[in-house]
Amino acid sequence: MLKDELSQILDEASAEIKSQSANLLDFLEQIRIKYLGKKGKLTDILKKLGTLSAEERPAIGAFANEIKTKIEELIADKQKELSNANFTKKLAEEKIDITLPAKQREVGKRHPISQIILELEDIFIGMGFDIGRGPEIEYTYYNFDALNTPKNHPARDIQDTFYIKRDGEEIREDDIVLRTQTSSVQIRYMENNNKPPIRMIAPGRTARVDFDSTHSPIFHQIEGLVVDKNIMLIDLKETLEAVFKSLFGEDTEIRLRPHYFPFTEPSVEVDYKCFRCGGSDDSCPLCKGEGWIEMLGAGMVHPKVLAGCGIDPMVYTGFAFGMGLDRLAMMKYSIDDIRNLFENDIRFLRQF
Repeated sequence: MLKDELSQILDEASAEIKSQSANLLDFLEQIRIKYLGKKGKLTDILKKLGTLSAEERPAIGAFANEIKTKIEELIADKQKELSNANFTKKLAEEKIDITLPAKQREVGKRHPISQIILELEDIFIGMGFDIGRGPEIEYTYYNFDALNTPKNHPARDIQDTFYIKRDGEEIREDDIVLRTQTSSVQIRYMENNNKPPIRMIAPGRTARVDFDSTHSPIFHQIEGLVVDKNIMLIDLKETLEAVFKSLFGEDTEIRLRPHYFPFTEPSVEVDYKCFRCGGSDDSCPLCKGEGWIEMLGAGMVHPKVLAGCGIDPMVYTGFAFGMGLDRLAMMKYSIDDIRNLFENDIRFLRQF
């Protein structure tokens, strides 16, 4: 009988809807099509209503609609169950634990080199100096020739200087270099119609072929230049004393020793008295018991350098100096290895 067939369809559909396979929405849609679609099992039975008598047809038709409604309700309930399960799973996967501490964004600090540069710039600006800038990739004319450093000077050896090849050519004497000193900025400054009186400093990055605990192939310098009438060596000493006392305190002592640089005459080395032992400890890691630490080179500007920049050396004199900012930072912050300044270790940098 059709009524029995309809009841069997309900049982089959109910079993499939409750099965494990029906835990997917796509499979549930396949069940709906299988029983309620245009070619579904229920539709096939309804096509047989025409074979029934006029008395049986209304009752079987009503029972068929009831079966259809029950299957639709079973499918709807299963769909709701699956949707809720998927939503719960998604919430579990994307949940935010509000009890966890928030991610902290650290506030950065200036690098020790940047700190020493800014401090020195403030000191020199307060003394009436300008700040000069120049390219880090420099012509050898500005890096050597204009500074009275001839082609046969050891500083121009390819083993000591980073030369840059052009168009695959071999190293040539007129080639380009990574500047070995910011003295090149002094030449550019004087050539750029900056006539005496001149008071300028040139902080910046430089490069030489050297690497150990106290030397780095990339390092920082600050060069200074003063040109005016009647400038003497005592003016250099007093200027440097004022700078070092501002950096390290009023008890700071410096001394000048004779030396040689091709771009100054006379030339001096400037030493800073060891603040740790003052020369009383032979095992002092800073001065090795000598009591003094070499800090910079300086001297009176060579007349050839002035003349090459269009300044009459018979009228004007001047002094120049250059100091390593990395070494200054090491002294000021008691850093024992220059490589710490370039390794970007946040644990080290946090100290400053």
